[in-house]
Amino acid sequence: MSDAPPPAPDQAPGAPHPRETRHLVGQAGAETEFLSAFNAGRLHHGWLLHGPRGVGKATLAWRIAGFLLATPEGEGGGMFGAPPPPETLDIDADHPVARRLLAGADPGLASIIRTANEKTGRMRNEIVVDDIRRLNRFFGLSATDGGRRVVIVDTADEMNTNAANALLKMLEEPPARTTLLLVSHQPSRLLPTIRSRCRGLRLAPLGPDDMIRALGNTGVETPDQPDHLAALASGSVGEALRLINLGGLQIYAELMAILASLPQLDRRRALALADAAAQRNAGERFELLLNLIDIAMVRLAQTGAHAAAPMPEAANGEAQILMQLAPNPESARRWATVAAEIIQRTRQGKAVNLDPASLVLDTVFRMQDVSAGQ
Repeated sequence: MSDAPPPAPDQAPGAPHPRETRHLVGQAGAETEFLSAFNAGRLHHGWLLHGPRGVGKATLAWRIAGFLLATPEGEGGGMFGAPPPPETLDIDADHPVARRLLAGADPGLASIIRTANEKTGRMRNEIVVDDIRRLNRFFGLSATDGGRRVVIVDTADEMNTNAANALLKMLEEPPARTTLLLVSHQPSRLLPTIRSRCRGLRLAPLGPDDMIRALGNTGVETPDQPDHLAALASGSVGEALRLINLGGLQIYAELMAILASLPQLDRRRALALADAAAQRNAGERFELLLNLIDIAMVRLAQTGAHAAAPMPEAANGEAQILMQLAPNPESARRWATVAAEIIQRTRQGKAVNLDPASLVLDTVFRMQDVSAGQ
């Protein structure tokens, strides 16, 4: 077992912290939209950075923070006599702000994330009101570097009700020269009043080429079949890192091999897959396996519904396997129905601590039943 500390709540496992990522790949549109507002003198006090998990929202938040703290008020905005409007969020790596942010010690920035419970020492699963109230002291300090202050909340989805209401008050009566950056995977989970008081910046999933470039920035070795990784990760660098770290491509390939054997079912392979999920300390792999089963079911339904437009493969021979099991819209409807059923079963099984191996086998047998009815 590794002695390395677990990643921070705002850091993807196996990736650098967002403040350490110098370049953001594939999100030029969002950066341009923010710069356009800044240069036009329409810097909103609240910004909601939203989009799928792992596409660079936190990295963009830290880039915006560094840019604002390094750009004194009065620069930009197109005012007469001002320097030319900035065309990028980049700041020099030797800039004092860049050095302080990298060290996590800039007095103009407050980062709100989940914290440990002082009584138990365990990390909370939500942002609590005391985390937000810490900002009152932050706002009371003297401003530096042009008088700006920046707050990053990552992720805003994790705020409990009291924390969300406390943040809402700050959005309703924003402190002077303060910009709040809310990172959100699921903005629908936020209070409508919070969403209405923020300007949205949507970040899109990355294409295969951008994903490979982004993975290169993390220092992770790209797998031999990057196209499979891009298809399986759905444009999310964070998900791609999880797949790489947990052997997700190999697990999905094995799942496809089991599906290829249906309706007879390769029991040896199915039992091996179930046993792997039940091994000690295999919790993350078990969760990944359930997610990969969900993905396979969705791709089955999509294949049957759009047989003339095959998707990029996420495993060797996947297209042929999916077409064999879902050749038409009728089969697509059956797979979509059983997908919802399996998701419900797995949730119930996890809730009552059902043996992981039994849960996996039950799922495979249910998929066998569907394939036998084709």
